[in-house]
Amino acid sequence: MFKPAISTNAFTSRLLSNKGALFGMLIIITAFFMAVFAYFIAPDNSPYANRIIPEIANREAGFTIHLVQVKKDLPGNDQVNFFEKLINGQRDIYSFIPVTTFKQTADSIIARKFIDDGITEKFSLPLTALAPSPVVQQKFLLGTDKFGRDIASRLIVGTRVSLSVGFIAVAISLTIGLVMGALAGYFKGMTDNVIMWFINVVWSIPTLLLVFAVTLLLGKGFWQVFIAVGLTMWVNVARLVRGQVLAVRELEYVEAAKALGFSHMRIIVLHILPNIMGPVLVIAASNFASAIVIEAGLSFLGVGVQPPQPSWGLMIKENYNFIITNNPMLALEPGIAIMLLVLAFNLVGNGLRDALNVREL
Repeated sequence: MFKPAISTNAFTSRLLSNKGALFGMLIIITAFFMAVFAYFIAPDNSPYANRIIPEIANREAGFTIHLVQVKKDLPGNDQVNFFEKLINGQRDIYSFIPVTTFKQTADSIIARKFIDDGITEKFSLPLTALAPSPVVQQKFLLGTDKFGRDIASRLIVGTRVSLSVGFIAVAISLTIGLVMGALAGYFKGMTDNVIMWFINVVWSIPTLLLVFAVTLLLGKGFWQVFIAVGLTMWVNVARLVRGQVLAVRELEYVEAAKALGFSHMRIIVLHILPNIMGPVLVIAASNFASAIVIEAGLSFLGVGVQPPQPSWGLMIKENYNFIITNNPMLALEPGIAIMLLVLAFNLVGNGLRDALNVREL
C-alpha cells in the first residue's frame, strides 16, 4: 500500500498549531456536548423544550419572574429513567402560573397572576394542589418567544437537529460520492461518461430546488429533511473523488497491485481510497457546514423540521418579525448560533486542508 505523504504526528502537530482550527473544534465539541445532554442542561427539560406560558411571551433576555407550580392530573408514571430523559426529556408534571407577588398561608398560596405589564389578577390555590416547592423563580437568559417558551432551552435542544442533519447528510453524500467518483475515475471510458453525465445533470439543478423536490417526494419531517439534504450534496464529493482517483490510478503502487492480480474492488477500497481521504475530509467539513445552512433554510421556509420540534431555522421564522421591533434578539440569537457552528466547521476544514497539505479544491 502507498505510504501517505504526511505522518500522523506531523498532521496532528500542524492541526493543533492552527488556532482557527482549535477554536472551531472547541465550538464543535461544546455543541456536541450540548446536543447529547440537552435535556439535562436546558432550564426547560420538557420534550422539545415546549413549555408554553403565554403570559410571558416575547420577553427580552434576562427576564425574571416567579412561577407558581400547579400539579397536573397526568395518567401513567411521571418518572423517567436516565436514558429516556437523555433522548426525549421529561414531560412537565406541573403547570406554571407567572405571578408578581405571592403570600403563603398555612394551607394556601395567595398571589397576583401576571397577565401583562401593569395587569394582574388575584387568585388563591390550596397547597395540596401545588408542588412541594410551590413557587420558583426563573430567569430567561435569552428571553421568551411568542408562545412564552424559553429561547435558551430551545436553542440548546435545537443543536441536535443541526448536528444530526450534518452527520447524516455528510454520511449519505460521502457514501454516494465515494462510490460514484471512484467508479468513474478508476474504470474511465463508458462508465466515466455515464456517471459524469448524471453528475452534470444533477449539478445543473439549483441545490435548494432539488432539496424541495426531494422533500416533497419524501414528505416533511425530521428524518426526511436529513435524507433530502444528503441526496443533494454528493455531487461535489463525486467530482472531487473522480479527479483524485484519475491521478492516483496511474501511480506505481496501483500498477503493482494490478500485476499481483488483486481485484478491482480491493484496489479501490484498500489502496486508492485511503490515499485520497485528505481532500475528502476537507470537503466533508465544508459539506457539514452547508448542510446546517440548508436545513435552517428549509425549516425557515416551512418544509424542514416541523413544530414543536426546535430548529434554529424554524426559530428564526417564528421570531423574524421582531427584527423591526424593540426586541430583535429573538430572531438574531438562533441566527448567531447558526453562524458560529458554520464558522466552526469551516475553520476546521481550513485547518484540515493546511495540516494535510491539500491543494486548493
